[in-house]
Amino acid sequence: MMKYFSTKNKNRPFSFKEVVIKGLPDDNGLFMPETFPKYDSDFFESLSEKSIDQIATEVIYPFVKEDIPENVLRDICENAFNFKVPLTEVKPSFYSMELYHGPTLAFKDFGARFMAGCMGFFASENDTEVNILAATSGDTGGAVAAGFYKTNGVKVTILYPKGKVSELQERQLTTLGENITAIEVDGTFDDCQKLVKKAFLDEELNKKINLSSANSINVARLLPQSVYYFYAWSRLKSDKNKIVFAVPSGNFGNITGGLFARMMGLPIDNFIAATNVNKVVPDYLDQGEFLPRPSIQTVSNAMDVGNPSNFERLMAIFNKNWQLTRQIIKGYYYTDEETLDAISHVHQKYGYILDPHGAVGYKALSSYLNGRTNTTGILLETAHPIKFAEHVEKSIGEKLKIPEEISDLYDKEILKIPMGKAYSEFKDYLLEKSGVKIK
Repeated sequence: MMKYFSTKNKNRPFSFKEVVIKGLPDDNGLFMPETFPKYDSDFFESLSEKSIDQIATEVIYPFVKEDIPENVLRDICENAFNFKVPLTEVKPSFYSMELYHGPTLAFKDFGARFMAGCMGFFASENDTEVNILAATSGDTGGAVAAGFYKTNGVKVTILYPKGKVSELQERQLTTLGENITAIEVDGTFDDCQKLVKKAFLDEELNKKINLSSANSINVARLLPQSVYYFYAWSRLKSDKNKIVFAVPSGNFGNITGGLFARMMGLPIDNFIAATNVNKVVPDYLDQGEFLPRPSIQTVSNAMDVGNPSNFERLMAIFNKNWQLTRQIIKGYYYTDEETLDAISHVHQKYGYILDPHGAVGYKALSSYLNGRTNTTGILLETAHPIKFAEHVEKSIGEKLKIPEEISDLYDKEILKIPMGKAYSEFKDYLLEKSGVKIK
């Protein structure tokens, strides 16, 4: 039987359903699976014959089987993983795994849609309303909004930093309405994240409102992210080459999903943690000390995170062993100037267009592969270049074509609630929204 525990208390077990709905433990830790299934060679050999949604069902089922029947999980995965995932060879032994062909043009569509499916199933079982809180530095908000849009029994509140997301990102999370509410916080992403975390730890609030999280801190967001790695490996594996993944990293949920895959036996040699100047994890890998700091605004804004939530999960996976962590994860960071130069270089030399996050990952993977032979590198390209059109078009010297999926966004009304950084204001809003009288 699969159980989950808090990174700060391994004595109290939780079910998958409990950790998905609860989001965060009361002790301010993060939920982790108690064990990881270990797959045999026959399982790995069979992956190349399966679609990504079939792989997702098989990989995720051991983690959820006590709470979600296999046929229901299969339907959830079919809906969450129902768009293409190209593996484009940019240069020899260097592939871009394009995870941005979903409805909001970002890799987070997979996890958000999977989580919405789980939440919808649980809400239908219990006939109770769930209030989801999510902080976003860019792409999470739009993916969560689209994933949960019109999901029965679920209300969603998304917090994003004023003036620190792109216009397209803002439109994706502010134009839906219905059960989706967007709050524009006069602060940074870290301020948004603090408000969400404080709400989860507020006993009075939680007695009155059923809160849950849709950030990468929620296990239901992490499990589907492990599927990317199984899928890419199944398409590019060979007897000769080691496989490494370069992961543009902000809150470090994506790389945690990759580490989950490795814990299940997937033969990944290294992970390359690619960041912008918000480089607290590369600094930790270099020096052995984790020093959170205020986030700095960059052109790769989804990675503007000064205190990554999932760092605690990394420490749980590696048992706080710095030497082992840096043996598996290699850290790189780049400035805005280097990022934009990479977009220009890759377009000119290879005819391929990267978004700013992918450009950071490209530089990191290129540095890692330099001088290494018998290694296949896979870059997780996490967002469509159009989401950062201003920077990308300036770098490549041409206009980008607007994808059909977003062509109507610019005609819709923006619906947002401006708010300060004070927790009292946010708490009052949540209580009022849920129909609770404020004393």
